[in-house]
Amino acid sequence: MSSAASERVEGDTTLAALSHASALFASFLGPILFLVLADDDDELVKQNAKNSLNFQIVVFVALMIAAVLSFVFIGLLLFPIIGVVDLVLVLIATVKANDGQVYSYPFTPDIV
Repeated sequence: MSSAASERVEGDTTLAALSHASALFASFLGPILFLVLADDDDELVKQNAKNSLNFQIVVFVALMIAAVLSFVFIGLLLFPIIGVVDLVLVLIATVKANDGQVYSYPFTPDIV
């Protein structure tokens, strides 16, 4: 599992930040787009897009679990919690990436 550590890498900070921010509007499709379109030598964008994609996959799985649990009403409480956690962590990651750091989301495995 990755920790929430950050490391500084050279690359396009704007695209790295957008790879995280795009997840707010396009879920996992935004990070996939940035991962595919990133230059081969731009490690900052590629690493941030991978981390963002991994986190959005975890969020998607959490939402599916909450949907199943909504039949017993526990899931209804989880939806807003998952949404707030997603929003806060994506905003933190966007700021870190804009500063030139690779942000690894807490409790997120390396899936991609």
